[in-house]
Formats: sequence, C-alpha cells, structure tokens
Amino acid sequence: MIKYPQAVSPLSLSNLMVLQVLTFIVKHLSGIFSIRKILVAFSILGYMGSVIHAQISPPGLGDANTAFWSAFGVKRQLDSVGKKQTMSYIAIGRKSSPDNDNLFSKQAIFVLNHEVYNSFAPHQQYSYAISYRRQPQYESDAPYEKENTEQEFRIYGRYAYTFNLGKKFKLKNTVRQEFRKFFDTDFHKVEEDFQLRTRIKSQLTYNVSPTNNQNLAISAEALFSVSHLNEPEQHWNSFGYREMRLSAYYMFNIPHSPFTVDIGYMDDLIQGSKSIHKGGVHYLAADLIWNIPYKK
Repeated sequence: MIKYPQAVSPLSLSNLMVLQVLTFIVKHLSGIFSIRKILVAFSILGYMGSVIHAQISPPGLGDANTAFWSAFGVKRQLDSVGKKQTMSYIAIGRKSSPDNDNLFSKQAIFVLNHEVYNSFAPHQQYSYAISYRRQPQYESDAPYEKENTEQEFRIYGRYAYTFNLGKKFKLKNTVRQEFRKFFDTDFHKVEEDFQLRTRIKSQLTYNVSPTNNQNLAISAEALFSVSHLNEPEQHWNSFGYREMRLSAYYMFNIPHSPFTVDIGYMDDLIQGSKSIHKGGVHYLAADLIWNIPYKK
C-alpha cells in the first residue's frame, strides 16, 4: 500500500487500476484471516460496503488468540466549515485465554480518550490527544488468573496527508507519535517506566455508496518503540519494530439519526509472541459514534 503510490503518481491512477490494487489487498488479507473463518466472513461483509470517517482503532491487548473491542464515541464539529472537530470515547476490550478462542473470556482493557482534530490545509490534518487506560494483567500459566492491573496515561500527536484517487478512493498516510507512562493499580512504579512509540499507517478507503454514507477501509500500521525500564535497573532498551496491525472496516450512518456505526476486523501481529505463530491476535470490533453538528 505504501510502495505502489511511489511507482505511479496517485493522480494518474484510473479507478480500474485502484480497484485492482484494492482487490489484491483484500485477497492477501483474506489469506491471513482464513485461520478464523468466522472472522473472515465478517470482513467479507465489510468489503460489500464501507469507509472510515471516525473509526476508532482497537488498541493492542497483548498475547491472545481472539479479542473483542467496542466503543461509544461523541464526535463534535467545532466550526461551521468542518475543519475543526473533537472525538471523545469510552471503550472496553475483552480477549480469550491462550488455550481457547472465546473472545469474551477475560476483561482486557478500559479506555477513556479525547482527541482534537484540525484540517489546517487541503489534504492535511493534525490532531492531539490525551488518554487513560486500565489493563488487567494475567498469569502466563493455566488457569491464567488475574495477576495485577496496569494503568497507563498517554498523550500523542498525529499528522495525516490524504491523496484523492479519483472519485471513489482515498489513500491516507498517517504518522503518530506517542508518550506512554505506566503505573500499577496503586500508582506505584512498574517494570516499564515509560515508552516512546512511533506509528506509521496507510489506509485505503472506498466510497461504496452515498446512501447512508457507506464506506470500506483497509489499512496497515507498523509500530516502533523504545522504553525506559525500572527493572532490574533503570535503563533504555533498543528502538525497533514491535507490531504490525492489519484492518478491514465497514462504516455507515444509521438512517434518520445522528449515529454512525463502524464494524471491523483487525489482525495484530506482535513480534516474538506466541500468537504470531497462529496468524496473530484476531479482533472483532464494533463502535457507535454520535455526531454532533456545529452550533454557536
């Protein structure tokens, strides 16, 4: 998705050529997703019609077989021309144990997030956000009982540039820089003190139909990080690649309402994890977003 536009100018691509690229990506992702046939069927449903205006991406929930993510968000326009907006959401995640595929088996995360967006120039957007996350930690051996709870405070900034590929397609490239600070449940130090993480994402979207604003989005995101550790003594680990997240999302407006629904699938490929040998952690996601128009 990143290499192709380097070879051919995005403005010169015909709709047919872009459709061929999209079809290739879908076939490639379907080969990965075939490990979980039910989730594959779900992603194919998304291919039948979807684009992402306010899609809330699932966070990493650690090593597991399957996971579920759901969020309720409030998206508010801050000006009359739609250049400035905010997105606030509350969300939960659940995941399976290492020895089963029940994606609702264990509580995985609780999230509060607030982000401000500004489309400051044609095709360009920046945003900044603050987030709180509460994530249970489980023992690595059966019966995988809860061991402790980790808290995280996160701030991040994001820059995005969007290419219009004809009337139906858009290619959005995003760079996101995060600062993550960790505590235990009583706000004491934990093994990982804080982390600096860089995320690079490419997302190809297709406008299926203007009816109910139906869209499809397929994306790939690479994550790189470096951490400052407290144990066994304070030190930095090496900066490097940690994860790859592949997603397919379907999005639509609920008729005669201010609500948007996005439904999707994500495959989280975590370097050095047990799940990567099984094709990654397979997520099912469903979000509801309340869109509030601008008012003086």
